Amino acid sequence: MNDQLISVVRSIFAKIFTFIFFGLAAAILFSLAKKVLEGILDGTNIMQIFLSGINTGIIALAVFELALVIHSEYSSHDQESEKDAVVGLRRTIPRFIGTVCIALSLEGLIMVIKYSQLELAGNLYYPVAIITSTALLLIALGGFLALTKNAKG
Repeated sequence: MNDQLISVVRSIFAKIFTFIFFGLAAAILFSLAKKVLEGILDGTNIMQIFLSGINTGIIALAVFELALVIHSEYSSHDQESEKDAVVGLRRTIPRFIGTVCIALSLEGLIMVIKYSQLELAGNLYYPVAIITSTALLLIALGGFLALTKNAKG
């Protein structure tokens, strides 16, 4: 009885968080469309509009991916997935970390482009730190996958 109650509560909270994150992703996309339209109407540099739009779009994608992970891992009543957490993590973490790494890489590259256009070479430490952090995150993900390759799934 207690396990069943926990499963129901877990499913309810998963649905709530899934709905919240899907809503946030939709709101971010709406904000992106509004910002692009306003930028075009105001005559803003098209490259600046698209660079900003890429940042916002990647954030929306990461939030959407988080909602998908929450939905797939926590909304089901599958008792088998609760028994082995490592199998569940091996299934969902690479996809989410991949999305985050893409977002961080693009952010770092966009910062390099901005700083080179504005001739602010002294500020290149920030994008280099972001790109290095992304590389370390990918290495950590690879280590996790290597250490858990024998997990039954």
